[in-house]
Amino acid sequence: MTSHSFVSHRPGSSRSARATRRTLTLTAATAAVLLGAATAASGINSYNATAAPERTEVGALVATWDNDDDPATADRVAWVCSGTMVDADTFLTAAHCTSDWPDNVRFYVSLEQNVQAGLDEAADRFPDRPADIARSVGVEGVAHSDPEYPGNSADSHDIAVIEVAATEMAERWSFSPAALPSAGELDRLGPRGLDATPFVVAGYGTQEAQRGPGGHTHPGGGVRMKAPVSFNALNKTWVRLAMTAPQGNGGACYGDSGGPNFATIDGVRTLVSTTITGDSPCYATNVTYRLDAPGARKFLSPFVALP
Repeated sequence: MTSHSFVSHRPGSSRSARATRRTLTLTAATAAVLLGAATAASGINSYNATAAPERTEVGALVATWDNDDDPATADRVAWVCSGTMVDADTFLTAAHCTSDWPDNVRFYVSLEQNVQAGLDEAADRFPDRPADIARSVGVEGVAHSDPEYPGNSADSHDIAVIEVAATEMAERWSFSPAALPSAGELDRLGPRGLDATPFVVAGYGTQEAQRGPGGHTHPGGGVRMKAPVSFNALNKTWVRLAMTAPQGNGGACYGDSGGPNFATIDGVRTLVSTTITGDSPCYATNVTYRLDAPGARKFLSPFVALP
């Protein structure tokens, strides 16, 4: 993991094109195109990060899509973002993860610990059968993006959900949905309270930039990881979280978009924000979308019971 609005293997949406909407909104799909296919190594930053098998409510967003406009070739399949189950049938992620795809895109939610390994195994069993590959690791769902996305600098409305069948999810995985914050919960804590609050980021993203002969690469990705982060700054729709290693922090990176940032508030692990963007090398700051703010709550209210 490491920071940001990061998608994983996305087609037809170059880094520069997506950067017109935010500092860096890069799916795992885009990262794989730009940086080479992700391996099944660890994600999140390599420093101060650990595997998160216990965070079974955290999942990967898998997509199939037409990658070359050629009906004679098989569609592409890959994990592209992270997210969280917030009730039995609702997977919360980012709108930039569910927008600007070809018309035939299909989305699946996977709660596998190592989704990349599962996709690799399924690709061997089902060559050129993308739907079967995706179904082997995930449950198909319907995406709903905030209709006001991409919004503006005050509120990007970068939030989306995937509605999935609760029975299918329960048959495949055991999980407890994440607790959401009450309205204005971060405001009530204030800067001093937030400074003292433990934060943890989770997701399936790649590691921070590694310098090599050909320039920077971002290894890893596709494995559910977690890392501590600390409070940096708060405004009406964003909470910025520090990923600085000397302070014991880890962070998020490409493929962590839409994934959770948990805060322990009054002893309760609370999903307070979703990863959206950050610095491109994934060393410094995770810029996350507040879930206690009016815009997020307005979007979420038809899909999940809010505190």
